Amino acid sequence: MKKKPHPAGERRRETVTMKDLMDAMLKSYNIDRRFDQASLITKWNKIMGTAIANRTTNLEIRKDVLIITLSSAPLKHELNNSKQKVMDMVNAEFGKRVVNQVLFV
Repeated sequence: MKKKPHPAGERRRETVTMKDLMDAMLKSYNIDRRFDQASLITKWNKIMGTAIANRTTNLEIRKDVLIITLSSAPLKHELNNSKQKVMDMVNAEFGKRVVNQVLFV
């Protein structure tokens, strides 16, 4: 009995970009969501800017909820009023929905 090859390992005649290849691999192993969430932590400085990133003490993602720990109470209050904007900025960076909710601690 011949074993069916893994979808990510199939040969194709057309050329494929590395990004498309990586996306296909991550999707085939069902780890694309975790990869995006881990990338969010590394891209936090780019998304929010250095002023907010310097006052962020911890970023954590649990079940599509981004939990942000801030060292500044006034900044926490300001960002708490604009949760939707923060969520939109995060999702716009990835071009898809990565987080469904944002909590400031």
